[in-house]
Formats: sequence, C-alpha cells, structure tokens
Amino acid sequence: MKISSIINQYKNAFMDKYGDAALPGHLKAMNAISNCRTPAVGELYVGCSECNHAEWKPQSCGHRSCPQCQNHEVSQWIDRQQDKLLPVPYFLITFTLPYELRSLVFHNQRLMFSLLFLCVASTLKDFGLNPKKLGAEIGMTMVLHTHSRRLDFHPHIHVVVPGGGIDKLRRQWKKKKGKFLFYHKSLAKVFRARFLTALNESDLTIPIHVPHKWVVDCSHTGNGITALKYLSRYLYRGVISEKNIISNCNGMVTFKYTESKTGKTRFRSLKGEDFLNLLMQHVLPKGFRRARDYGFLHGNAKKLLFLVQLILYVKIKEIEQRPRPVFKCPCCKSPMVVLGFRFTGEKSG
Repeated sequence: MKISSIINQYKNAFMDKYGDAALPGHLKAMNAISNCRTPAVGELYVGCSECNHAEWKPQSCGHRSCPQCQNHEVSQWIDRQQDKLLPVPYFLITFTLPYELRSLVFHNQRLMFSLLFLCVASTLKDFGLNPKKLGAEIGMTMVLHTHSRRLDFHPHIHVVVPGGGIDKLRRQWKKKKGKFLFYHKSLAKVFRARFLTALNESDLTIPIHVPHKWVVDCSHTGNGITALKYLSRYLYRGVISEKNIISNCNGMVTFKYTESKTGKTRFRSLKGEDFLNLLMQHVLPKGFRRARDYGFLHGNAKKLLFLVQLILYVKIKEIEQRPRPVFKCPCCKSPMVVLGFRFTGEKSG
C-alpha cells in the first residue's frame, strides 16, 4: 500500500479539514512523497555499457519522511555508529515528556525539541561525572522520536550510552561494571527540574497539572548494535513502513502495529484525511537533526575516541564508504551509468 497513492486520494479532504493548521513543512512533505519516483521530480537518462540499452528513470524525491527514499543514508549512519562501538556493556535510556506538555511541544517544535536534547544531555553528563555514579565523562548517541506505536504525537528521546567514561584528571578509562547504569527515578527527577526551568527561562507558559513524576527508562542492551539498528528505523523514511498499511477501503485507512507491553499485533483504522494528519505531525522542522552524538562519540572527538579504542584493544579497521546503489540493466543486469537529466514537472512545496 503506497503512501503516495493515499496522499493523492485524500489530499483535498486533508486540506479541507486540516489545511488552516497544516505547517508549510507538512505540505512540502506531502508534495514530495506524492511525486517521488515520477517525472515531476525529474528523470535520469541511464545507459548500459554492455548492451547499449538506454532509458529514462524517474528520480527519488529525497525527502527524509518519504518511505521510498534515504535507505542509503540509513545504512551510512549505522556504519558510522558501528565503527564507534566499544567492547563494553551498553545501555538504552529513554526520556519521555508527559502528556500535559505535548500540545506546547507541538506548537513550539524547534525550541522545545532543542531544549529536550539540551536537558537530557546535561542530566546524563552530570550523572556520569558524579563520583558516586561513575566519575567520568561519558559518550552518548541520541535519537528523537515523536511517535508512539499507534503513531500518536509522543515526543521522547532514546539515548544509547556505552558503559564507561573518560577520567581526564587521571587520564584513564573507567568501565561501568554490571547491568546497571543510573537509577531511573533519580534521572527523572533531575530531568524534570531542568526541563521546567528551561521552559520558564524561555518565557513559555507551563500548563497546569504537570505531573510530579516523569518517566525515564534505563535498561541494559547488550553490545549496543541492536539498539542502534532499532533507532535507525525512524531516522529517515517516515514513522511507518508501507508494509504495515493493511488496507485503504471506503475512505478508511487501516494499519497494524505491535503493542509494546503485550507484543500483540493491533490494528487502527482512521479516515484517510485523519491518517495523513497523523503522519504529517511527525515531520520535523526544516534542517532539524533527529540524531546527535555527544562526548567522546561526537564527530569532533575522533582523536579521543581513537585513544579509547586503543586502550580497549578495539581492532580498528579502515572505514570504507558504502557505495550508492546503481541502476541495473533490465536486459543484461549490468550496472548502468547516468548520461543525462531532464526536469519537466513543477516544483513541489
């Protein structure tokens, strides 16, 4: 079930119901996805060097919310993260904003998401530096998610943390022993206090009845690669896989999801325009980065990470850039090369 076909079918109904509240980024995403791999976004003229077969191929739209694009970028991100893995236990920490703040977040996304990253990073950094916890500077990989499994607006940040850190005063690596990193209730208290303070300093009105207890989950996640692959699913290509859309019939779209607590498959049906609105609310502001690295995992700390890998006897291999997929000739299956380009459609968004 193609999302592009659903957009084409229900776009007018979506505009009638949600057009006044839709953001420019939402409309741009819809236009890009609906035009993806059609002549509207341009065509490449490709030819085979073996059998001289040539043809025009429509381009991908390249939008990060498009389910047909960005597979190469996902693979590259996983490769970069895998090159940073250390032989230590890894932990997955999830910071979730309460329901009462979600409306405020949705209407101030760029600011609120930035504050969310800032408060989560400072909280974990200070816990790591605490001599009673670890007493070292830790590294972190954070990924922002805005959806629940039912695709409702549910902003939260997942953090993958190696079990150890750098004590710069003693110039040594300190390894975290056991399957416990930080106490989740203590993390939640500090995170809540810092986020509410940041809201006050930003002159935003804090809703009444904000709960006193916030949710932070901290779990051991093995060697880290499993958690990173899970997080990579929603870095690009939108929040739902097209294979999970079960039907589009009589104006209703049905999709399936897995319930987190029971592991059972559930189904949700919505009117077509409501389904589009559900998807578009997860389109991030233009240029906002969903994934970020901190500490010795940051891109500017390559030398420091290299030293840590030497200390921990990590076998350092030369990073090979993953080649982009190429067109295959339908006649002889040989790689095809790009010979020309043409653009005949109208610009989207």
